[in-house]
Amino acid sequence: MGRARGFDPRAVGSGNVGMTNVARAGGRFAAAMTFSGDLLKGLVPVLIARGAGLAPAAIACVGFAAVVGSVASIFMGFSGGRGVSTSFGVWLGLAPIAAGIALAVFIVIVAIGRIVSLGSISAAIALVPAVAATGSPRPYILLAIAVSAVVLTRHHENIRRLLAGEEPKIGARKKASD
Repeated sequence: MGRARGFDPRAVGSGNVGMTNVARAGGRFAAAMTFSGDLLKGLVPVLIARGAGLAPAAIACVGFAAVVGSVASIFMGFSGGRGVSTSFGVWLGLAPIAAGIALAVFIVIVAIGRIVSLGSISAAIALVPAVAATGSPRPYILLAIAVSAVVLTRHHENIRRLLAGEEPKIGARKKASD
């Protein structure tokens, strides 16, 4: 999307290739397309695995591979985004009610705090009990723990900025440097 819009998301803003940075640099359409592509990276593989009749443990491995491939892409020198949109796609395919709960948490937190990373972190934390509460198989609960750990780990810089009160809010302008 960045190339189509005339920018490289790795060279602007946070340097992240994910939806939030693409939105800041390329606008809503670019963000929507980035989100859609990332979501499909998680959803399509698990739907294919489920359709093939694989066991829950194998499907969980497929879902985990999709998330890891998103955050450590071989096409980007083993770097990538934060894995939030891809994780959401995985959970839409595996446990849509749990995905809906995590999405609701994300929306509420972003609506209140106007900080996307805080919403993402909160949704990742809420995912594990949501998957467990919806009666998902044990491999899916383990996957929820692993995926949440990946998402939280990928947000380590955001967590540092949140704790320092420096994480940007939606619509906030960057402070001019001296």
